[in-house]
Formats: sequence, structure tokens, C-alpha cells
Amino acid sequence: MDLAPYLENLRRDLAATAAPGGPDVARAADLLSGALDASMRLCLLEVLAEAAEEITAKLPAATVEVRLRGGQADLVVTQTDVAPPPPLTPPEPSGDVTRITLRLPESLKDTVEQAAATEGVSVNSWLVRAVQVAARGGPSTPPTRGPAGRRITGFGRA
Repeated sequence: MDLAPYLENLRRDLAATAAPGGPDVARAADLLSGALDASMRLCLLEVLAEAAEEITAKLPAATVEVRLRGGQADLVVTQTDVAPPPPLTPPEPSGDVTRITLRLPESLKDTVEQAAATEGVSVNSWLVRAVQVAARGGPSTPPTRGPAGRRITGFGRA
């Protein structure tokens, strides 16, 4: 994507705004637009980088990057090898099933209900799976939350 037409439009708008002020103001606007060229280019690149981040967050298996080549900014889409997780099914009980009473703080109960709804399983199935993971020595810290549970990687330059 060539940024030059956008920069030229900004220069033209500044010149048109300065024109009624006379030749001295028009000359000052011309000098100002030349001095601000690098800053305007950087601002446009920051907008593109932020847009790429937002698009990446919404894509299930791809990342979007802004790459600079000369005066050109290219948006590059890279497919990732992350396959969507298989649908979660509640574990089949092996042996007798027993009931227990579990007391949770209201805020934790709400969080568990939201997590179960997000994964499309019942609260009971979600809790059984969480207990199984913990009993097997699974992660001792809760997973970090990202958009839709995906991990986003990349780099940025300002």
C-alpha cells in the first residue's frame, strides 16, 4: 500500500486551509507539511498496525502483520497451524457417580457459568473436567484469558 497519496491529500488539505491567509501563510503551511512528512507517515503506519492487531484478534487461524518495504506498507496475512479445539464432551463416568455439595463465592460461580457457556458444556461437565485436570497435576495457575482463548504472538514497532 503506497502511503504517498494519503500524505499528498493531507498536504493539499493543509494548503487549501492556509490559502485564504495569503502567500506568507501558504508558504508557512508548505514548509510545515514538509517538516511533518515523517510524523504523518508514522501516524499512518500506527493506524495500520492497530488495524492489523484488531483483525488478527478476530481471525481464528491467521495473523495480520504490517511490513514496510521502501515507502510501501504491506499487510501480510499468515495462516497459523492452530486447529480449532475438538468439541469438548463430558467425560464418561467410570464406576459409581456420587454427589457432593460445593460452595463457591458468587463471583466464582458466575465465572464458572460463563466459562461453561463459552465452551458449550454444562457447569457440571466443566467442573468435572477442571477437577480431573487438577487431580492429574494439571496447571496450578488459571489460564490467561485472551480473545476467544487464542494465543496471539507477534511484534510491533513504534
